[in-house]
Amino acid sequence: MILGYAGKFLEVDLSTKNIRETTFREEILKDYVGGRGLAAKVLWDRLGTEWETVDPLGPRNILTFFTGPLTGFFPGGRICVSGKSPQSNGVVGSTVGGEFGVELRCAGYDGIIVTGEAKDPSYLFIKDSEVEIRDAGHVWGKDAKQTVRLLTHECRELLKKRFSSYGEFKEPAILYVGPAGERKVRTAVVAAKWTHAAGYGGYGAVMGAKRLKAVVAKGTGPLPEVADIRKVKRLIKAVCDNFYEFELWRRWGTGSAGYEVGARLSSEPVRNWQDEWHNEKSFGVDQFENRVWIKQLWSDFGCPTCCLKIAMVKTGKFKGAITDNPDYELQAYLGPNLGIFTPEENVFLASLIDDLGLCGIQTGNVLGFAAELFQRGILTEKDLDGIALEWGDAEAFAALTRKIALREGIGDLLAEGTYRAALKIGKTKNLDLLRYAVQSKGISIGAHGLRSGEDFAQIISYACSVQGGDHTSAAALPLDASGSELFAIFNDSAVCCWFNTAGLRRRTRFDFYTAITGLELTPEEWCKPKALRILQLQRAMLLLAGPDLKWNPKIHDANPNRFYEPLSKGPYEGKAPQETKVEKDKKQYYKEAGWDENGIPRSETLRRLGLQDVDKTLDKLRN
Repeated sequence: MILGYAGKFLEVDLSTKNIRETTFREEILKDYVGGRGLAAKVLWDRLGTEWETVDPLGPRNILTFFTGPLTGFFPGGRICVSGKSPQSNGVVGSTVGGEFGVELRCAGYDGIIVTGEAKDPSYLFIKDSEVEIRDAGHVWGKDAKQTVRLLTHECRELLKKRFSSYGEFKEPAILYVGPAGERKVRTAVVAAKWTHAAGYGGYGAVMGAKRLKAVVAKGTGPLPEVADIRKVKRLIKAVCDNFYEFELWRRWGTGSAGYEVGARLSSEPVRNWQDEWHNEKSFGVDQFENRVWIKQLWSDFGCPTCCLKIAMVKTGKFKGAITDNPDYELQAYLGPNLGIFTPEENVFLASLIDDLGLCGIQTGNVLGFAAELFQRGILTEKDLDGIALEWGDAEAFAALTRKIALREGIGDLLAEGTYRAALKIGKTKNLDLLRYAVQSKGISIGAHGLRSGEDFAQIISYACSVQGGDHTSAAALPLDASGSELFAIFNDSAVCCWFNTAGLRRRTRFDFYTAITGLELTPEEWCKPKALRILQLQRAMLLLAGPDLKWNPKIHDANPNRFYEPLSKGPYEGKAPQETKVEKDKKQYYKEAGWDENGIPRSETLRRLGLQDVDKTLDKLRN
């Protein structure tokens, strides 16, 4: 067995209630590592030949919760959630911070594969080798805070009763869904704590479709044995020392960007991306710090960055609303994107989004899209069930958010996500509404625009990413650039927090991998062939897609129409990408990725990577 792995996985069939342990060959773990890479391999091997017919919200879909060899060792604990995405119909590796991955590894497992569909609401309870499917009827319908509180109390009592010799148990780690996930809202998250979220991909809807309310884990064993514990300790210290000097994120987290990205970089969504610049000092991080933060330094397992904050509205009509952070993405999408520029209203909306189990990026994008349609008279107050969706009206956006989470009225349509909603509303109104939909292949764009050219995203980052609008997995040129999708694949497969790789030497995370597993791996060896192989699998499943949406690279490997509209104000007024330059870079990306001129992986590329079965399946797209 390769060092650094627990060596076994749980496989849970919710339809039959069968629970068994399974393993993977060493060659598969070497090639696909864990997390996102291993999930892509599992999904292709089991569903690849029928991919186009698999409904992401049906019982045939497979949901994975995978750790990687760096989980629990590299500072900052995370786990990767994956499956066929209800948003893109492809595969997204969506990670979430917290202790769940560490607890699972200490329970003796590297991951969980969930198949089938439970007859009644259920949750999975794991304590070391004791695993059971339990009734979740009493927490079905509960919001985030209620779910965490009830399951934490119930499972601690259960642990105390069954394992009294252990004494008092610290709370277990929980992954769960809120009311939105239960109702199969495509922008629903898999959540942890109050409230971290695996938001990209819409896997909260997959859990809801499987009637799986939560997965609870408590491990009492050690982390897996490593090859060189002294080197691991030295590397942990190096990562921590690097971030002890990183004052910006340690003091303010990514929440420092809510003003800066708009005012300085002109790349923040403002009123559904109609602008990307604002100079609203009321939205500065000092205002959040002084007015709503009640705890400024706390972190997930082993994390030196402590970028998390706890924010609470202290006065006014939203008093008592509480959430963690908000981080930059939620600041942007539930702030300027909706014409909101006060910390209190932003925290109120973030708290509501968290409690309902929705993704702030994906749902914020939907809300902005709906508000622009209202602004332009395309959606009326009657269409919106009596809601006057004016920019800056936090209560109106909250009312619409609740309708989305509960699939009530217009919310049922908007619960399908921006792309599908644009198609359906456009058909009803006899209009092309995709011009207002800022998304890529069904996945809303992260809160980092392209027009100023000052943010990290390149002009092909979203158009060519195998995870669509996911800003954490942006395509880049050259293909092996440190900020490229190939290195995002490593972070999501290993599984580690990419924030904590900032400022490190490029090879440090690979030194970690070697010290843990005993297997030599350089950045160059990772890029070719390992990461490239995973990239091809994800690209293949994205292009096959189905059953309700298909993607044609000639049409859909493109930026949102809005990004070609010149910026209307700010220091970069008039700037926008040139379509000829985008097409040139896209062709270069295709070439470096081993895809043909139509964006389909070349036969020789796939065969060189040992993906002959993928090559055969993609023949139907080449003809």
